[in-house]
Amino acid sequence: MDQEKIRNFCIIAHIDHGKSTLCDRMLEITKTVSSRQLKEQTLDQMELERERGITIKLQPVRMRYNYQGKDWDLNLIDTPGHVDFSYEVSRSLAAVEGAVLLVDATQGIQAQTLANLYLALEQDLSIIPVINKIDLPNAQTQKTQNALKDLLGINKEEIIKVSAKTGENVAKVIEAVIDKVEPPKGDLKAAARALIFDSYYDSYKGVIAYVRMVDGFFNDKESIYIAGTEKKAEILELGIFNPAYIKRNSLQSGEIGYIATGLKEVKDCRVGDTIMNFDRKEQTKSLKGYKKAKPMVYASFYPKDGDQYNLLRDALDRLSLNDASFVYFPESSKALGRGFKGGFLGLLHLEIIQERLRREFNLDLVFTIPSVEYKVEFKKNKLNNEQTKESKEGKFLTITSPSDLPDPSMIQSIREPFVKLEIISISQYVGPIMDLLSKKRSLYKDTSYLDSDRAILIYEIPLQEVITNLHDAIKTVSKGYASINYEFLDFRSSELVRLDILVAQELKEELSRIVPKEKARSIGKEVLKRLKETLPRQNFAVALQAAIGGRIIARENISALKKDVLAKLYGGDRTRKDKLLKKQKKGKDRLKQFAKVEIPANAYIEIMKN
Repeated sequence: MDQEKIRNFCIIAHIDHGKSTLCDRMLEITKTVSSRQLKEQTLDQMELERERGITIKLQPVRMRYNYQGKDWDLNLIDTPGHVDFSYEVSRSLAAVEGAVLLVDATQGIQAQTLANLYLALEQDLSIIPVINKIDLPNAQTQKTQNALKDLLGINKEEIIKVSAKTGENVAKVIEAVIDKVEPPKGDLKAAARALIFDSYYDSYKGVIAYVRMVDGFFNDKESIYIAGTEKKAEILELGIFNPAYIKRNSLQSGEIGYIATGLKEVKDCRVGDTIMNFDRKEQTKSLKGYKKAKPMVYASFYPKDGDQYNLLRDALDRLSLNDASFVYFPESSKALGRGFKGGFLGLLHLEIIQERLRREFNLDLVFTIPSVEYKVEFKKNKLNNEQTKESKEGKFLTITSPSDLPDPSMIQSIREPFVKLEIISISQYVGPIMDLLSKKRSLYKDTSYLDSDRAILIYEIPLQEVITNLHDAIKTVSKGYASINYEFLDFRSSELVRLDILVAQELKEELSRIVPKEKARSIGKEVLKRLKETLPRQNFAVALQAAIGGRIIARENISALKKDVLAKLYGGDRTRKDKLLKKQKKGKDRLKQFAKVEIPANAYIEIMKN
């Protein structure tokens, strides 16, 4: 195959700007998928993707298109649009030479539009600007065109205006890809090298690696070597995406395809690794890979029915086979029994895993309050080497759970992750958004304008503030017109404390959390209020307390249930009544002293709702 007639590209956009619909029209125009087989969101394979109208997993496809009397092979990678899955986008960009930047004419440039554009420019890709949904009555095509022109520093004529729904001008996008995107520049005569940009586990073929061929070629049934994990494998099958797997005899430099390795674990064929010829591995240099996807949000989950623990473990094993960014490990709780702690890319990622566990495995789970990763610095002479054996990074202990936080007397400082937050909003909502963020421990950095009506606000803010409903709060104050994007900056020292909740003088670790010191009292009061509303009343008075260290900072009381012990009396003097009342009081005092209050699982769910 002539490399000059290959074009590798992806489509990048903010969520819900019509990316999957544009892919559908391209598949239709190139006749890659017949009209009988074509359906909405053809490349979105998961039920959740179709239901929510979003792309979660990247998906490649090869299209053939005749243009100017020649047949061209176009390798398209459909990418997610949500900030949680920007890692998937970065992997796609490393496998292509060009990107279609898609913008919704009714919404204009949004936060994720900019984030994905910057990622593409870092990879030095050819950018093809496209405005979608020009057929809608509320489309602001001219305004969006001006904003794109100023953003990219290009002429208006270079921007293609399309309707992915009707197919208007979609053929021009395909032709622009052929005209403007550089062909791949691999050396066909060199030793074979392929970059793994995704992997998938198949129960019959083992791990299937999605690869971009960089140099040379692979033939079916030859021996290969995965450089990073030092694993040898035999190619069971290789081919291209159409979008289903189409078996081929070979894959050559410049092509995008798949290789079935027969390996039993995805960790043996990691994303970003290099596949090479086994016989020439000593003379072959590994390709530059990717930074490993690092979990940003952590949450524990427990089966409501303890008998489902083994089922939950098997379900997590299966999910992790095809989602390398999802990590988990066993955990136990006095109140909720045995469960697992999971690490996620963000709240949407957590929600997707939670929903898949419910739908695909019929599991009913209790999820704890999402948390982030903290780094704890110890005071001199207080460093416990036994305690930090596995997780010590220099003089820091990394924790993801409040229960792991050491005694306050040992702590020099606590560092939490900060992110750069970008908010794009209509100018009239800038004031309410800034007012909201002033209450969120944020640091204002800058304001700039895309045009006369759209502002970009930039803040630095703790990640914990972002994951506690910031997105919903910004959507509320902006009437739905604002969009956000964030990226990790660094860890910074903050005034943080562990807030404990005690029920009848007993510590409930599942309700503990790490909070800003200045907000500890108000957060404690809120948790106790919710706990009081949710917890069933007992036969004795129950004290609810919020504490920092051993100091109580807030309290609520649940009054005792009252049983009428005098109901069986039909007369007699006052001493008989006093005797029964005294006996009841004595019993309640004994209960108060020795009885334990168990919090039902459904009560935990209500308390943990933000």
